[in-house]
Amino acid sequence: MSYRIAVRALCEFAAKRGDLDLRFTPSPSAQEGIAGHQLVAARRGERYEREIALSGSYHHLEVRGRADGYDPDANRLEEIKTHRGDLARQPANQRALHWAQAKVYGHLLCAERGLDQLTVTLVYFDIVSQRETPLAEQCSAGALRAEFEAHCQAFLAWAQQELAHRRRRDNALKSLRFPHAGFREGQRPLAESVYKAIHTGRWLMLQAPTGIGKTLGTLFPLLKAMPGEPLDKVLFLTARNTGQRLALEALQTLGAGGRCHRGESRVPVPDGTGALPLRVLTLTARDNSCEHPYKACHGDSCPLAAGFYDRLPAARAAAVERGWLDRAGLRDTALAHDICPYYLGQEMARWADIVVGDVNYWFDFHAMLYALSQQQQWRVGVLVDEAHNLVERGRGMYSATLDHGAFRRLKPTLPAPLKRPFSRLAAIWQALADESKSDYRVIETLPGKLIGALQQAVSQVVEYQSEQPIALDGELQRFAFDAQHFCRVADVFGEHSICDVTRQAPRGRQRRAGAQVTLRNVVPAPFLAPRFAAAHGGTLFSATLTPEAYYRDLLGVAPDAPWLSLDSPFHDSQLAVHVAASLSTRYVDRDASLTPLADRIAAQFRARRGNYLAFFSSFAYLERVADRLAERHPDVPSWRQASRMDDAAREAFLARFEASGEGVGFAVLGGIFGEGIDLPGDRLIGAFVATLGLPQVNPVNEQMRARLQALYGHGYDYAYFFPGMQKVVQAAGRVIRSPQDEGVIHLLDDRFSRREAQALLPDWWPPALWD
Repeated sequence: MSYRIAVRALCEFAAKRGDLDLRFTPSPSAQEGIAGHQLVAARRGERYEREIALSGSYHHLEVRGRADGYDPDANRLEEIKTHRGDLARQPANQRALHWAQAKVYGHLLCAERGLDQLTVTLVYFDIVSQRETPLAEQCSAGALRAEFEAHCQAFLAWAQQELAHRRRRDNALKSLRFPHAGFREGQRPLAESVYKAIHTGRWLMLQAPTGIGKTLGTLFPLLKAMPGEPLDKVLFLTARNTGQRLALEALQTLGAGGRCHRGESRVPVPDGTGALPLRVLTLTARDNSCEHPYKACHGDSCPLAAGFYDRLPAARAAAVERGWLDRAGLRDTALAHDICPYYLGQEMARWADIVVGDVNYWFDFHAMLYALSQQQQWRVGVLVDEAHNLVERGRGMYSATLDHGAFRRLKPTLPAPLKRPFSRLAAIWQALADESKSDYRVIETLPGKLIGALQQAVSQVVEYQSEQPIALDGELQRFAFDAQHFCRVADVFGEHSICDVTRQAPRGRQRRAGAQVTLRNVVPAPFLAPRFAAAHGGTLFSATLTPEAYYRDLLGVAPDAPWLSLDSPFHDSQLAVHVAASLSTRYVDRDASLTPLADRIAAQFRARRGNYLAFFSSFAYLERVADRLAERHPDVPSWRQASRMDDAAREAFLARFEASGEGVGFAVLGGIFGEGIDLPGDRLIGAFVATLGLPQVNPVNEQMRARLQALYGHGYDYAYFFPGMQKVVQAAGRVIRSPQDEGVIHLLDDRFSRREAQALLPDWWPPALWD
C-alpha cells in the first residue's frame, strides 16, 4: 500500500523550520494569484509549458504535484509565487520552503524527462507593481534527487505510521455497530439515505425532524462508508457551537475518545474492544484560542510563535497519540510543547479523521479545510448541521462593508508613511459620499476609483506592517483586513449581489456626511456550488429545509441532489396548537396588541403552570410585552433575553428552565434561544410566537426582494416569508423534544391562519385551534 502526498505537503512537513511569522501578510487573493500566474506565463515564449503534472515515488511514498512552468529552450523550471510588499522582508523559513518545493518539482521533471541538469527558478511576482523577481540556481539531477530523497526520508516514518493508522481505523470502522439496541423511529431511513448519498457521490438535502437523532444518525453511516469509498476525512460542520458539542457527544457514543485525559470521560465501544481508533479534531476560532491576544503572531513578540516549527514535530506526534483533540485537549497538547494551540489545530487538520468546526472552514473565501482538500486531493464526506442557516451565513461570507465613520476616526492616527495613500482614498471616498443625495441608494457599477485606492492603501499597510509590526494598532489592522476583503468580493461581483451606499451623518468635528459602501450578496449559490462539488458527497440536514426550491436556488446544490423529508417520531396527540386569528402583531398594531398578548400568556400559564418561552420580533417589542405582563399579572414569573449576553448570561437564562419550574422566558425570534437549545421534558412545556418573523421592510431588504424577484420570480417569498416562517418553526420546535414530551404552541398573529402559512408548518402538528 502506497502513501500519496502532494509536493507542497511533503515540503511543509519536512522543510519548515524556525518561527511562526505572519508579518509578510496579507497575501494576494486566490483570484489575484491565478491572474499573476497567468500574466507571468503569458510573458514567456510559445514553447513554454504551463501546469505540468508530475509524480514520482520513494519506497512506498507517491509524490504528486503540478509545476508552474517549464521553458524547454532554456531548460528552466519555474515556481511562481505572487506577493505583496517588500520581498526583502520575507521570513527566511518561508523562502526556504519555496526553494524546497521548486527543487522537488525539479527532481520529478528530471526523472520524467531524463534530464542531467536543470535551472530551478523561483519567480516572485508583485501583484501591485507587476514586477518579477527571479531567483535562479543551476542544479544537477543528482543533487535534486538527493534533496528529494532527504525530504522523503524525513516523512517516511510518519507515512508508515499514517498507513498503519489508516488500516486500524478502516478495519475498526468495517466492524462498527450502531451503539444502541435499536434505531429510533425514523433514524434507520435517515442513516440509509445518508449512506446512499455518499456511496453515489452525491449531496442529499435532508429534512429530518427534531427528536429523530440526526447527529448520531448522520455520523454513523458516514463512518461506516469511510473504508469502502474510501474517504480520507469526514467533516462535521455547524453554524452554531451547540451543534459541535452534540457531534462530539455522538462520536464518544460511537466509541471515539476512549482514552481518559484530565477528566475526560471514557465511553466504551459497544462490543467492549476498546476505543475506536479515530482522530477527532475540533477547530476553534482564532479569537477564542489565542493565549496572548495582545501579542503579534511572530517570534519576536509571542513566545508560542518563537521556534514554533522546531517544536511542532513533537507536538504533532503527541497530538496523534492523544487522538481526541477537542478544544481542551488541543490546548493542553499545544501548551505542553510551548506552541500556539490555534496553529497546532491548523496543522492537525491534515492528520485528523473527523474534523468538527464551523461552516466557514469549508464554504467561505478563506476556507482552510477546502484549500487543504484541494491541495492534498482528499476525498471528504461533509455533514452540514442546521443547514437552513447556510443561506444567511453564505451571504455574510461573500458580502463586504466599508465603514466611512471608522475610517475617519482612524485617519488622524495614521503613521507618516501611510498618510499619502490614505489621503487619496479619503478624497475619493468623500466624493462618493457627496454624490449621495438620499440616505440609501444602489449603484449599478462598482466604484472602480475607490477600489483602486483601497488596493494601493492595503499594499502600503502591508509594507509598513512588515517594517513596524508592533506599531500596527488594532484599528488599522482591522481596516486593512476589511479593505482587502472588500477588494476580493469586488473581484467576483455579479448579478448575485448588489452594491449600495448608505449615508452616514457627520459626527464630532466632521461637517460632511459619510458613505458606508456595501457589496451585499443576495444569492450565495454561485460561491457555495463549487464547494459542494469539491467534496466526494455529503448531507445538508435540518428540521426546516422547506420549501425545497428555495434552498436549491439559494444554496446551489447540484440539480441531481435528492431532497428527502422524513416523518416525525412525534404524534399530534403530544401537542396543542392555538392560532390567534383576530390578533395582529404588525408594527402599526403593536400598541393595541400589548394587553391581549400579556393576558393570553397569563391565561395559558394559569391553565397549566410550568416553563414557557415567548418569542418576539425585536427587543423593543419584547420589553413592552414583558412590562405589560408584569404590570397586569405580577404573579407570573418571567425573565428576559438581553440584547448583548455573554456565555454566563446565556447559561443563566437557560438555567431558569428547571424541571418542574414555573415562569416565562422572553426571547427574540431568530436569536440564540430560537434554535439549537434542548429543554426536554417539563423543562419547557409551551411557546408563544408573537410574530411571523418577517425581516424588517427597509430599503436594503426591498432591494434584495427586487433582485430575487428578477432571478426567481418569488421576491417576497424568498426575501421575507420563507425566512420568517423558518424562524417560527425552529422556535416552536423547542417544545417537543422527545416522544414523552407534551406541550402547547400559541401562534399569535392572524396571518398564521392563512393557507400559505399553514402549508409551512410541520405535517405532524395537529389541526390548529383558532381563537
